[in-house]
Amino acid sequence: MKTSHSKTVVFITGAFVSHTCWDEWRTYFESKGYTTFAPPWPYKDAPAVELRARQPNDKQLALLTLGELVDHYVDFIQALPEKPIVIGHSYGGMLTQIMVNRDLAAAGVAIHSIPPLGVFPYEFSFLKAGWKSLGIFTDLEETYLMSFEDWQYAFVNGMPLEEQQASYEKYIIPESKTVARGALTNVSKVDYAKPHAPLLFTAGDLDHIAPAHLNIRNFRAYEFNGSVLDYKLFSGRNHYVLGLPTWQEDADFILDWIDTKVLVKKAASV
Repeated sequence: MKTSHSKTVVFITGAFVSHTCWDEWRTYFESKGYTTFAPPWPYKDAPAVELRARQPNDKQLALLTLGELVDHYVDFIQALPEKPIVIGHSYGGMLTQIMVNRDLAAAGVAIHSIPPLGVFPYEFSFLKAGWKSLGIFTDLEETYLMSFEDWQYAFVNGMPLEEQQASYEKYIIPESKTVARGALTNVSKVDYAKPHAPLLFTAGDLDHIAPAHLNIRNFRAYEFNGSVLDYKLFSGRNHYVLGLPTWQEDADFILDWIDTKVLVKKAASV
């Protein structure tokens, strides 16, 4: 019997995009009986158009560090009445791995995750899609805004031009270069050998910024120590996976995984 399980989901947004990218996912999960949250990153709790208007002079966001970002989500999660299921996309996938590693999550789902320290992302498409966000030889007190051309390559490759343009206008926001650089520091480190709550990785065969090859290396870095650990590759998914017409198929897979791997696992331990 499934007698004990979390009905709370925390969605963690990745870099470059507004937290509103989870709106449809939240509505769908709530229709399945979950209470959901998608808290924005610090200094990003505003409409995308307003955040873009501050570019590049949003000093508070520019100076945000990964340590502060991690603490932001730790504090949010610890204030909840129960351990949530944490679901993160891209950089939010890495944050999900950190939350799972810190025993703060009932389960974790890392969607097209950027890997923590220890899995070096040498894939060419990753480097091409993301290197500008590091802001090499630029002012760290200024935010970085991904250009439409870079958005086309990094997020929405293969989509019709009008859909690429619409998604850019709807979701793109400035980013902190210091947060981007934080992925290269010990702040992003996880203990891959440590037993952990159930953890699922999903990847897409068309993703440039988080290619499937990088995701499978991230997944395989974990030691198989009896913890629930799974990997799923979806075809036809680029990095804009949350907003593709196929998003509900991905959500259904995740919901089924929670039902069969997370809830059953919890019941077995009661």
